[in-house]
Amino acid sequence: MRLFTVSTLLLFFCSSALALQIQCYQCEEMTHDCSTPEFIVNCTVNVQDMCQKEVLVKDDGIHYRKSCASSGACLIASSGYQQFCTGKLNSVCITCCNTPLCNGPRQKKRPQPSAAVALNTPQLPVFFLHIVLLLSSTLC
Repeated sequence: MRLFTVSTLLLFFCSSALALQIQCYQCEEMTHDCSTPEFIVNCTVNVQDMCQKEVLVKDDGIHYRKSCASSGACLIASSGYQQFCTGKLNSVCITCCNTPLCNGPRQKKRPQPSAAVALNTPQLPVFFLHIVLLLSSTLC
């Protein structure tokens, strides 16, 4: 019974630690790329898991809309407007991304990590499984 209680508590704390909150830039119809600290917002945990960026080309120049978004809504919107993303007048480009502040200015590309490094990086759920097994073996 003690093992069950400890395992349940550990699983609860680990799963609550996995609740991720992303930060995105947020602005409406700005004529400048609103990628400064005053436009940073915290997105809704476990609901808004992506950042969205809309670039609209209008008569008076380029307008930006940036926001938090749910992955489903963002991906549907970006695919629906793909045909209108021409870079010409009345163009609308919508992009989605899932890293902090990724809807800000375009970053310089970094070299991709090698496959060997990626294979040696432990995955978070596997790590917690090892902790649960270790605790269960020491408590029994």
